[in-house]
Amino acid sequence: MPTKDVHYSDYLQLDKILNAQTLESDLQGAPAHDEMLFIIIHQAYELWFKQILFEIDSIADIMGQQVINDNSPELQTVVHRLGRIETILKVAVHQIDILETMTPMDFLDFRDFLRPASGFQSWQFKITEAKLGLRFPERFAQEYYISQLRPEHVALIKNVEAKPSLLDLVNEWLERMPFFEAPEYWANYTPLAPVQPDRHPFWSDYSAVYKQSLVEGERANLQPFETLFFDNNPGAERRLSPKACRAALFIMLYRGYPLLQAPFQLLNNLLEIDEQLSTWRYRHVSMVTRMIGFRSGTGGSSGRDYLKGALDKHHIFREVAALSSFLIERRRLPKLSKELEERLGF
Repeated sequence: MPTKDVHYSDYLQLDKILNAQTLESDLQGAPAHDEMLFIIIHQAYELWFKQILFEIDSIADIMGQQVINDNSPELQTVVHRLGRIETILKVAVHQIDILETMTPMDFLDFRDFLRPASGFQSWQFKITEAKLGLRFPERFAQEYYISQLRPEHVALIKNVEAKPSLLDLVNEWLERMPFFEAPEYWANYTPLAPVQPDRHPFWSDYSAVYKQSLVEGERANLQPFETLFFDNNPGAERRLSPKACRAALFIMLYRGYPLLQAPFQLLNNLLEIDEQLSTWRYRHVSMVTRMIGFRSGTGGSSGRDYLKGALDKHHIFREVAALSSFLIERRRLPKLSKELEERLGF
């Protein structure tokens, strides 16, 4: 079948892209040189958000399957694409370096021409947060968060919020980890401590070792430990079930085994994504403080105060991050049975 010739400019639709910068300052008869930079930076952000959403959707398609072979290319694909999202977010952070070549006076040359437009109206970014797992009750300034959006964009966001997020799919994936449901993996396991009621011998041992590892000032960790891993009556704010948290902790503890390396990389990538989002918000707060001080945003928000509130509250994978509080040293880990060790190998 013959193929048509493809030209670089046509393939990238450069006529559309390179003619998509209309400076409001020019239209107002007060040309401001730095407005071109401002527009291109934000157009680049929206293109990166589009790519991130494309990656999240592809990951959700894989994670939403009833069965995922953790020793298959599918899980490696998820890890790879999460890593790509992380790298894109690093680029998004570094774009602020370019934007900060604009001084506050440069920004004032055209800032008033932008009202009431605001980065707060980026519906793609809100959809990105929602698809990753940020729920409406967890949002800062809930009464404001969709107030500046067009109805069609509000509908898009509400539709996304009504569906399982990536965090929901990760919870289901972790709950399916089979190791503690298969008695044959534990037939020759030697318990270290008395088995507690309704608790697997391994977790009875781990609870005892963890308790022994705490110094005097850390004793308060015991209650959160019990709640996170064994309380089956979670509050509404909880995102990962006790079973999922136990699976995630087990992956972190024994990540040296070949079968657990990809699952560990997946969890670590989630933390990296959260960290990059927090870094982006922090840099944004710093940049806005530098540019406009404590003045309100062009869209009517409280400016710096709103961004600071979002930075403090919008941590999507916080329960995964919290697992670090409940790790113990490798030398104190309970020794797994030979059967399970063989299962975790290649």
